[in-house]
Amino acid sequence: MNENKKATLFIQCLVDTIYPEVGEAMVQIFRKLDVNLSCPTNQTCCGQPAFNSGYRKEARKAARHFIQVFENAEMIVCPSGSCVTMVRHHYPELFTNEPHWLQRANSAAARTYEFTEYLVDVLGFEDVGAKYHAKLTYHDSCHLLRGIGVKEQPRRLLSHVQGAEFIEMNNSDQCCGFGGAFSVKYADISTAMVTEKVKNIIESGADTVVGCDMGCLMNIQGMLSRMGSKIKVKHIAQILSST
Repeated sequence: MNENKKATLFIQCLVDTIYPEVGEAMVQIFRKLDVNLSCPTNQTCCGQPAFNSGYRKEARKAARHFIQVFENAEMIVCPSGSCVTMVRHHYPELFTNEPHWLQRANSAAARTYEFTEYLVDVLGFEDVGAKYHAKLTYHDSCHLLRGIGVKEQPRRLLSHVQGAEFIEMNNSDQCCGFGGAFSVKYADISTAMVTEKVKNIIESGADTVVGCDMGCLMNIQGMLSRMGSKIKVKHIAQILSST
């Protein structure tokens, strides 16, 4: 286990503006585990929306700001695999023709971790003392799974939650159809995809669906709500902070 427990928090825009309780849950867990925290107040969006929409100049500006803000952070931890994928894979891509910034981008990329990845792979925790009495199922977000290869870490953490029964849904790694701008540009396709995802969630028999990205969970929650379902939607930090 890593005894030098320090983390600088990078809070996803959706968490900051719509779901602050997720950030609060993450802080609660880290404090319980005696992790020394810092959270720069001048942090902004990582630039992924601009990058995905083809606005490379604007994405580069956001990336430079991120790199400067987190330049001295030992470990950068984010409750979103989507944002981590942007920093880890696309920041170096943005600065291929700028050697000085490329070096700084690679440094930031090497120090940026998704929340569950940091807990399990860096700190060595799988049991954080959580208690949550429910039947849980888990949705694999595309960027988290395919972008940075995080699959088992969330499942290991959920398997140690006292009172919880974990149930794998069918096609847990199938996209929910959110994809940020994709859900706006291709609304009909997105709706068909989230309908299929929610069908698998319901058929699992779980009463709570858990994920690591609030973009996906917001999309899933919206469809469950429109269907009148009582299934709860939770970020994994909210489950792990329950006692």
